[in-house]
Amino acid sequence: MKTMTLNDKQHGAALVIGLILLVIITVLAISGMNTATTELAMARNDQNYENAFQAAETGLELALGQGQFNTLAGATITQTINSHDEVSTQVVFEDSTLVPDKAFSLGAGSGVAAYHFLATAAAESRRAPGSTTDRDSTATHTQAFYIVGPEPSTL
Repeated sequence: MKTMTLNDKQHGAALVIGLILLVIITVLAISGMNTATTELAMARNDQNYENAFQAAETGLELALGQGQFNTLAGATITQTINSHDEVSTQVVFEDSTLVPDKAFSLGAGSGVAAYHFLATAAAESRRAPGSTTDRDSTATHTQAFYIVGPEPSTL
């Protein structure tokens, strides 16, 4: 009868341990690849949102820079920024108020009024122009402002 030694009991243990470690490393590598892919998609989506954000800001700047504000009718300005981004800005007259006494050296009763407008820019950044995808982004920015001018009764 052959007696078993400590050496005989450990045959193949290194193979089993090596395979277990190989499986663990493979699972970690696959998990890391999935995380990296998700982070890339998040970065692309964030970049698309930033494009829409900047397009909305551009729309507001364009509307305010034109300086053509009408108290009788609103104005709509549409601009294509590039092949992926476009913005539509509406400038609407809201109300006119007398200038308060301490707001200007002229004061109330001087024939000066404040004309209040609201500019709203709605921008869209499309991942694939001409089609709708789940990665398209929109941004809407609003800017209120007023213009000082003669009172309505003197217009």
